Amino acid sequence: MATARKLPSGRWRVKAYDYKDSNGKEHYKSFTADTKKEAEYQAALFSLNKKKSNSKNYDLTLKEAMYKYCEMKSNVLSPTTLTSYKSFMNHTFKDYHDILIKKIDSTFAQRLINDVSIGRSPKTVRNGYGFFYVVLKAFLPELHLNITLPQKVKPKLYVPTDNDIKTITEHLSNNDRELLKAVYLAAFGTLRRSEICALTAADVKDDVIHVNKALVLNEQKEWVIKTTKTLSSIRVVDMPAIIMKEFSTQGKLVNLNPNQISNRFTKVLKTLDIQCFRFHDLRHYAASMMHAIGVPDVYIMQRGGWSSDNTLKKIYRGVMDDYREKFTEKTLEHIEELASDQTRNHTQKNKKP
Repeated sequence: MATARKLPSGRWRVKAYDYKDSNGKEHYKSFTADTKKEAEYQAALFSLNKKKSNSKNYDLTLKEAMYKYCEMKSNVLSPTTLTSYKSFMNHTFKDYHDILIKKIDSTFAQRLINDVSIGRSPKTVRNGYGFFYVVLKAFLPELHLNITLPQKVKPKLYVPTDNDIKTITEHLSNNDRELLKAVYLAAFGTLRRSEICALTAADVKDDVIHVNKALVLNEQKEWVIKTTKTLSSIRVVDMPAIIMKEFSTQGKLVNLNPNQISNRFTKVLKTLDIQCFRFHDLRHYAASMMHAIGVPDVYIMQRGGWSSDNTLKKIYRGVMDDYREKFTEKTLEHIEELASDQTRNHTQKNKKP
């Protein structure tokens, strides 16, 4: 057992071994008390409890550990996240349920990732590993894994154009006004499906929408109201009066659930022979449209409920095709003007008097 040392203040301090990181560096936990005996007792108690805890956790199978983790987090994780975690547990890692977590090291984890990568997208594998790792760290805090994950694939997203939005809204105004309202809120208000479906007339005041909740599926496949995806998603969104006239002053703003929105939207795109894209991509349109007309990123982030500009940099700055053509033409005109001036000046200099 480590021996306590007296500090200049007169108190006693002792360090107890905690864990070794992936670089081989040892980390210690410090205990300070008024007496040498008390400091050493605290350190000894910590080491004993740590040993008992680790011994108990070592006997858990991967399935037991994953189940216990979901149980521990059931009141703090969103229903969507819990459903995703249980899907990973029951499908992605089903062939590894019986492995004892004490046998898992970097070599084993790498083999596991290689296996589950077959037939799955890099994003799915990365998300699955994220769950796998936090579970292990919850029960084996000393464990440190060093593995290689599948390389990220740059998403190929289609950003709808102004013309797409006009075509869709004109069609919906005559055929599906409920879906039309959902499209308005996504394409012009940057709202997610879950946020749209949770809105009621009580969330609207003077053409300002207060976004503060979401409609999601729980583990029992029931639609329930929960908090928004992130804290930054709680926001206010100003909308034009001409759009807000479409909405009722009582009850829900849109009488659809998220799945109904997606299914009906997909059918509309096929009917109109528009390139297929997700309903969620209407948020891409909203952000790209604002970026294209010069709206500052800080305002785009606030309106869309993004906590940082990482998403904007990776996805939402894909300028729409019609804006790209407009700005390309403007760029070429400017280049031609500069080239013409240079040619004209060169001609005048070489012109004989």
